[in-house]
Amino acid sequence: MAVCVVIHATGVTAMLRRARLHASSPPRLVRLVWVFVRLAGWIVFLHLIEIAVWAAYYVWREAMPDFQTAVYFSAVTYTTTGYGDLVLSPEWRLVGAVEALTGILMCGWSTGFFFAIVSRIHTEEARPLDS
Repeated sequence: MAVCVVIHATGVTAMLRRARLHASSPPRLVRLVWVFVRLAGWIVFLHLIEIAVWAAYYVWREAMPDFQTAVYFSAVTYTTTGYGDLVLSPEWRLVGAVEALTGILMCGWSTGFFFAIVSRIHTEEARPLDS
C-alpha cells in the first residue's frame, strides 16, 4: 500500500507541476481537451504501475503462479471488479482485501485530483480579462 501511495504522490505531483507550466497560455478548446486526455492517460498509467507492483508482489511471494495471472488478478482486485474466477489461498485473502481498499483510495485520489484541475481551469476561464 505504501508503495502505491509513493507512486501516486510522485505522479500527481509531477503532473501538477506540469499543469502549472501551461497555466499561463490562453485557454483554447483543443488545448483544454488535450490537457484532459493527457491527464486521464497519466492517471491510468499510474494505476497500471500500481497494479503491476501488486502483481509482482503476488508472484514474488508465490501467491499467484505467474506474472500474467497476477496482473489480471491484481487489476480485477484493485478496481474492485472482483470476477471471482481467480482467488487467493486463505492465508492471502486479507492481502487481496487490502489491495482492493488501496485501489479505492487511489481511484478516489485520482478523481479528486482530476476535479481540482478541472476546477482550476474553470476558475481561470471565469476570471475577468482585466484582472
